[in-house]
Amino acid sequence: MTMILRPALGAVCVLLLVACPGPSAVDGGVGGGSGGGATIEADGGADGGAAPLVDAGPGLLARPANPTCLAPPRPVIASGVQIVRAFPALTFSLPMLLLQAPNTPDRLFVMERAGVVRSFPNRDSATPADVRQVITIAARVNAQGEGGLLGMAFHPQWPARKELFLSYTRTGSPQISVVSRFRTTDDGATFDPMSEERLFEVNQPYTNHNGGGIAFGRDGFLYIGLGDGGSGGDPLGAGQRPDTTLGKFLRIDVEVPAAQRYAIPPTNPFANGTVCNNGRADTLVDAGAGTTRCAEIYALGLRNPWRWSFDTATGELWAGDVGQGTWEEVDVIVNGGNYGWNPCEGFNRMGSTTQRCATPGMIDPVVAYGRSVGVSITGGYVYRGASIPGLVGRFVFGDYNSGRVMAVAEDPVTGARTIEELADTNLAISSFGQTLDGEVYVLGLTNGQVHRLAPMGTPMPSTFPQRLSQTGCFDAADVKKPGPMLIPYELNAPLWSDGADKERFFALPDGATIQVQADGDFDFPNGTVTVKTFLLGGKRVETRLMLRHPDGQWAGYSYEWRDDESDADLLPAGKSKVVGTQTWQYPSRAQCLACHTASAGRTLGLELAQLNRELVYPRNVIANQLETLASIGLLSAPLAGPSGQLPRLERPEGQGPVDARARAYLHSNCSNCHRNAMGQGPQDFRYSLSLMQTGVCNTAPLNGELGVRGARLLTPMSPAQSLISLRMKTIAAGRMPPLGTSLVHGDGVALIDQWISGITACP
Repeated sequence: MTMILRPALGAVCVLLLVACPGPSAVDGGVGGGSGGGATIEADGGADGGAAPLVDAGPGLLARPANPTCLAPPRPVIASGVQIVRAFPALTFSLPMLLLQAPNTPDRLFVMERAGVVRSFPNRDSATPADVRQVITIAARVNAQGEGGLLGMAFHPQWPARKELFLSYTRTGSPQISVVSRFRTTDDGATFDPMSEERLFEVNQPYTNHNGGGIAFGRDGFLYIGLGDGGSGGDPLGAGQRPDTTLGKFLRIDVEVPAAQRYAIPPTNPFANGTVCNNGRADTLVDAGAGTTRCAEIYALGLRNPWRWSFDTATGELWAGDVGQGTWEEVDVIVNGGNYGWNPCEGFNRMGSTTQRCATPGMIDPVVAYGRSVGVSITGGYVYRGASIPGLVGRFVFGDYNSGRVMAVAEDPVTGARTIEELADTNLAISSFGQTLDGEVYVLGLTNGQVHRLAPMGTPMPSTFPQRLSQTGCFDAADVKKPGPMLIPYELNAPLWSDGADKERFFALPDGATIQVQADGDFDFPNGTVTVKTFLLGGKRVETRLMLRHPDGQWAGYSYEWRDDESDADLLPAGKSKVVGTQTWQYPSRAQCLACHTASAGRTLGLELAQLNRELVYPRNVIANQLETLASIGLLSAPLAGPSGQLPRLERPEGQGPVDARARAYLHSNCSNCHRNAMGQGPQDFRYSLSLMQTGVCNTAPLNGELGVRGARLLTPMSPAQSLISLRMKTIAAGRMPPLGTSLVHGDGVALIDQWISGITACP
């Protein structure tokens, strides 16, 4: 079978810090030990043959035909559920929530992160002209870090009481979480920003873990979900402290005079305690005294409840709680419940994959999943619709980074609960939505689209290649040999991949071309295949394919080489394997997309500044890669100039300026996640930015100090006080990159330490 290979899906992180598997070459590079692929020999030709010809034209004389190495449709997930575009003419700006008002099925409301709420008719034919602005409070919203307009709820007596409640982080220092009521002057079509009544306020010590969801329960009380205040590892101990509202679910009664703000429901677990945040914005009350009990608390022990809802049939509160570095969890929240953070993460001790938590008085999650599935849970809804009968009564949720949509399954005999994957998407899932009829929708943060869960019908049998020899990309007689359609390439600054050598290729559909984006990233056509083979000790370990499927979505697939190198087999999930003296990590498909982020163009190294270098091509010619690709018609437009005038990353192992080499290394190993505010915090490691623009110098970390008091992301002249260096050196929790590597890159660390030591002051 040939692999008519074609494109898949992707996710990202607003709210998470992830970096990716892949190779780097500070101690290898051209002719060295971690560059891989064709090399330029110092005293001979490619692979020891005759000396390569330097001025003999482009590396390839003609574009190779490609009848077989094309990205196929994605593997079929036989869940009976598919994700389809809803309201196809509508796109929103960073949508964070979709709701319907009680008893009003004809309109939908979408909340945008910057501080705007819009509504439109509940029909798939809705057009942009049908969308109206309901309210904007953008001037009051501070969207730094994980902030923004984060929650929305309608008064439960709507339409008799047309009141809108919004939860947001407002401008100020520190950032402040606010829950407010707004009133209408035109029967609910719009709401007056000047009518704001601030009900609840709390200072946020950091700019992450804000939570911010709000909803009314069946009891008529308003529930508020707040994160632990941020940083990493809960440095304030907020999750377990009853003297702060951070790291909690709160419950308040808003049916009081405006001057009172709110009252305390008498059945709250600390109802007779201190009203901690009524009219005040204290982060912690009586910090350390140990006697204060905040009366607003409904449940405690949460890290960052990101999206939660009440089951419309049972009234149960289901929540997704974002984990630290090991586990994501789904919880059913009950009055007075303690959900374990920070002693616990998932079912285990914080940061452990083996040691159960088993702390008395703490409630286990319903289900939990690790980093092979995803890295940032987005809670959803219990499905109560009619279109997918088999899903009724099951909690549907997703993962922001991997784009997976999942549901909680329950064994009818034992009652054991597990996770079932419903669909694999390229959406950065910011939220789910549920209409009054019980149907469930999915919001994509970065593409601004609304999707709907729909029945799949009878799926076609999957023909996805299970062996590398079936892909149509390699020699049928010897799968170790690339097919003639594969175009080799090398990078100026590869990623570090635990010292592995790499061979890199890509293939395009016949007649298709590459568009070079304004930032230099390559945008590949549907059907593209990129290939990277990893070798340890000269022996093939893994071949990783990134495919742009026919639907335009990217996905990554790992093939594990057999010991005799006769073929490689498709892995259904992540895996660890001892190879020689080290353990090799095969990424899961979710981990592939967690690193190959949409913000970085999915293919990572395939960009102008990385490819602007010479390569020894199979016809034994040294030629510039960009000029070669242009000469055979692979680029949709001419290059902006000769290669000498185009951007070029400095080689980290070279002899260039330390600053340029270190910045190239960080670009390759960090900027796939840390760019455009995609990673946690302000840092942006793209090579094209100035040091000031990277946002790292003397910047306080959001995810802990890694045991070094006063550490900053970059402390001038002090690697020992710089998280950039410290995270590279650890192999425990807090390591960067957190996926794909388990060995410290000594030469890379030395380069970064040399760079930091030479920075005398922040710009």
